[in-house]
Amino acid sequence: MDGQLTYKIYLPRNIKEGEKYPVIYAMHGMGSDEEDILSLIGELKNDFILIGIRGSIIQGRGFAYFSIKGYGNPDRESFDKAVKSLEEFIHNAAVAYPIDNNRQYLLGFSQGSILSMSLALVMGNKVKGIAALSGYIPRFVKEEYKIKSVEDVSVFISHGEFDPIFPLDIGKDNYEFFRERSRNVIFKTYPSGHEVSLKNINDVIRWLNDERQKEVKK
Repeated sequence: MDGQLTYKIYLPRNIKEGEKYPVIYAMHGMGSDEEDILSLIGELKNDFILIGIRGSIIQGRGFAYFSIKGYGNPDRESFDKAVKSLEEFIHNAAVAYPIDNNRQYLLGFSQGSILSMSLALVMGNKVKGIAALSGYIPRFVKEEYKIKSVEDVSVFISHGEFDPIFPLDIGKDNYEFFRERSRNVIFKTYPSGHEVSLKNINDVIRWLNDERQKEVKK
């Protein structure tokens, strides 16, 4: 698939020609990469198409999607560029691979969480669900972006109770923001810092499987 972004994809092992599959677009945190975020959800690779997207900015030994002026304060120009390029990537991937457009999920930690929430607000009900782990919604996204309806978007938000980078109140704000706009929002906290605990990822995997089963039963 042509484009500016590097990615890794896992297709279900027994993929059938002509069938469409749910997809999870996974986005990592600052200084990490697509391999790291995909390793958290590897057990889902036979039920979903998994696509880990690498940030385009070199950050230490890893990568970032956008630059920051400080924690909680993204550089607007690079953030806007990241949102646009990711939205284009998702559109192109749905053409290139056997993806069910009605079952597109976004998952991310930290920067990936920030982008998962922001993309959902930009793309609206084109997204089936998001799992946003330890992130925030930039003020300019809330106030200046053209936000679409997320009424039918399923939302899983989680946050560490002792997160030293994005305090727990930010996670609560994320929950309240989406609770006012979506009919299906879950918020969970964990006794952890700015990280993804085993309990956290197990809950995410269970939630994604439950989401998939809901669609199968329809």
